[in-house]
Amino acid sequence: MAEQTLGQRLAAFAVDTPAAGLPAEVVDSVRRRVLDVVGLCVAAYPLPTSQAALAYVREQGGRGQARAIGLDEPVPAALAAFANGVLAHSLDYDDTHLPSVLHPSASVVPAALAAAELTGATGRETVAAIAVGLEVCVRLGMAGYDRAAGNSVFFEHGQHATSICGTLGGAVAAARLFGLDAGQTLDSLGVAASMAAGLIEANRTGGTVKRIHCGWAAHAAVSAASLARHGISGPPTVLEGRFGFYQAFLRGEFDPAEIVDGLGSRWAVPGIFFKPYPANHFTHAAIDAALALRRRGLAIEEIETITLGVPTPVIRTIGAPIERKRAPRTGYEAQFSGPYAVAAGLCGGGVLGVGPDDFTDALAADPVRRALMARVEVVPDDRCDAIFPYQFPAVLRVTTRDGRVWAEEVLANRGGPQRPLSTAELARKFHHNVAGRLAPEAADQVEQEIGRLDQAADVRRLTGLLAAVQTAPTASGTPAPARA
Repeated sequence: MAEQTLGQRLAAFAVDTPAAGLPAEVVDSVRRRVLDVVGLCVAAYPLPTSQAALAYVREQGGRGQARAIGLDEPVPAALAAFANGVLAHSLDYDDTHLPSVLHPSASVVPAALAAAELTGATGRETVAAIAVGLEVCVRLGMAGYDRAAGNSVFFEHGQHATSICGTLGGAVAAARLFGLDAGQTLDSLGVAASMAAGLIEANRTGGTVKRIHCGWAAHAAVSAASLARHGISGPPTVLEGRFGFYQAFLRGEFDPAEIVDGLGSRWAVPGIFFKPYPANHFTHAAIDAALALRRRGLAIEEIETITLGVPTPVIRTIGAPIERKRAPRTGYEAQFSGPYAVAAGLCGGGVLGVGPDDFTDALAADPVRRALMARVEVVPDDRCDAIFPYQFPAVLRVTTRDGRVWAEEVLANRGGPQRPLSTAELARKFHHNVAGRLAPEAADQVEQEIGRLDQAADVRRLTGLLAAVQTAPTASGTPAPARA
């Protein structure tokens, strides 16, 4: 018997993993990630980019199959996945796997929820599909991680591994919910690989296109599985072939062992980091360090200079070009600024320390924060380099006018296995994200539905609760539903 290809191994894993046999920590992790993603989608609903995505979905028309958060009429499943994927990733508040630097849930969860609603799948099957989708996404990303260089090869090529690998992870999740066999699931992977896309230049020089990446990935995932269901096929060697996925994206630089070693017995899903702050994950340790100095009594009016030490590879994302990072033009650009992260930690405050309200266009131009940002140098730090990318550490040093030096090291990210967010903290994040956009009783019901998702008959009650989203409370304080 011929040795199975990498795609065949993943397809078999996706089909054969029993929904009733998932480890308890995987089931719990999936439920927590669904709660996180749903809250992020509701929070992102008012953004102009979210409204643009929803307007695009409205004008496409088509058969109502699944819910897009904030629309009170169902839309085609792939378009529901698109809209929810856009919302899920738009605040840069979604979970992160290290060291691959993927944000797996923002593509996989929207794709799975849309497919589950279309098919009437049970909650248990939905949880299993999300679990295998997340696992496939992470393993594909890790295969493109260069351990010797300590960096993602995708990233080096300017590619957004989140949306690229998320397309394939979402496709196997959707394929499972469509009831496809191993051969059709392999075809779903093969079709999805031709749809995967995403460039990260917008992180450096501006533009909002990155916000649609996970939406496109979720849309492509559902579309790929649907096409495979109707008979479109893909190559069995889609991943390792001479003209396959890794050759096309990474010029053949990948590690196949990362895909298959421990597949089905060793799960990456529970170790994916949750985000406590709505900003690029490279900035989080800087926020934590600034918050710590603030708690110690550092007065911002006394600050003379600020040095933010970070891993060398992250400087191009949060510290270059430094003139731009010291003067972000929008709240969105501020999410990718090391200097702004320090200013937010020193001046802001909300939810788990720094929240969405700290990343507005007005605050990006606030004179106090601009004055602080102007004092920040972002420099490489050897100790941080030694830890990266298994953590995104930071060392913050502040000199005050009296010559005193204040220093704070944050060597492990909050929200990861070493410093996990508690169930109460994740619930606080969720309720803050939906406040004023879902009625309190509806928010409680959503939390309860997700808490027992693996026992639900289907996901339709959950998705139905999420239709009544609006940008601000009505006069009575109760949100009114948005209109399709």
